[in-house]
This record gives sequence, structure tokens and C-alpha cells, in this order.
Amino acid sequence: MRCRLTALVLSVLALIAPALGAQEHASGHDHATMGRDSGYAAMQDRGKVAMGVDQYTSAHRFDDAADGGRIVLQRDAADTAGTAVIRRHLATVAAEFARGNFAVPGFVHASTVPGTDVMAARRAAIRYQVAELPGGGEIRIRSADPVAVAAVHRFLAFQRSEHRAPGTAL
Repeated sequence: MRCRLTALVLSVLALIAPALGAQEHASGHDHATMGRDSGYAAMQDRGKVAMGVDQYTSAHRFDDAADGGRIVLQRDAADTAGTAVIRRHLATVAAEFARGNFAVPGFVHASTVPGTDVMAARRAAIRYQVAELPGGGEIRIRSADPVAVAAVHRFLAFQRSEHRAPGTAL
């Protein structure tokens, strides 16, 4: 049942995402460059659908750690409504990742995200902890399993690259 529901949600999201179009974003991003990079703009629009906040006015960070890593998502400005949306999103994502469900990153990136196959298979060996940060929050990912940690690092490296986001790599 859960797989059918996930497939249905992803189908609906796939239909809605193109309707968002390449819109102007009120941020400091170089709109001329973004407009030429339709793949990046499409990913940003799918991210807005999946996460509930404008990706151009939010900041991601993906850090490796010896025991896993962390995902940070924060608003650029003091936006209490956006902050609440981010915190709910991160809590939902952490719970789904713990179940081995990586449908949201798959939807956002329109592909299978590296590392998620191993993270799903070794989900019992990985812990996800959500914490609040100013303007948003973070998911701390921890494991004592070296194979799981390597998969987490692949996942985070892909995220850094695709989102053009900062972060530390080990």
C-alpha cells in the first residue's frame, strides 16, 4: 500500500512540477545564468514542490562526518512560516529515510540518487536525528557501519554537486 501511495504522490508531483515554470525568484541568484540552465531550474522547481519552500531563497548545506553527515536547510531571511515548513519537511524526510524510503530525493533530482540503495538496504544501521537551527533545521545522519557511512558520503556529495551547495567532504 505504501509503495502504491508513494508512486501516486510522485506521479502527481511529476505532473505539477512543470506547471511551476521557470519563474523569477526574489533572491540574489544570477537569473540569467539560472535561466540558461534549465535542468537546474527544473530541479529547483521540483524541490519547491517537494519541500514547500522556494529553493532560491533557502540555503542547503551537506556535510560529511566520520560517522555519516548532515543535511542543513535554512531560509535566507527571518520567515517564521517558511521555517516551520522546513522543520516539518526535515522531520518527514528523516522518518522516511529511516524507513528506507528515498522517494523525495528521487523526485527532486528526477533520478536515483547515489548511495540511497545502500542506505535503504542498511537502514537498520543508520540513525537520523532532526534538530532545529535558526531559520530551519538539520538532519544528522549517523552510523557505525562503514559501508553505510560510505553510502551516506556518496549521497551527500551528489547533493552538494546537484544543489551547488556548500559543505565539507571527507
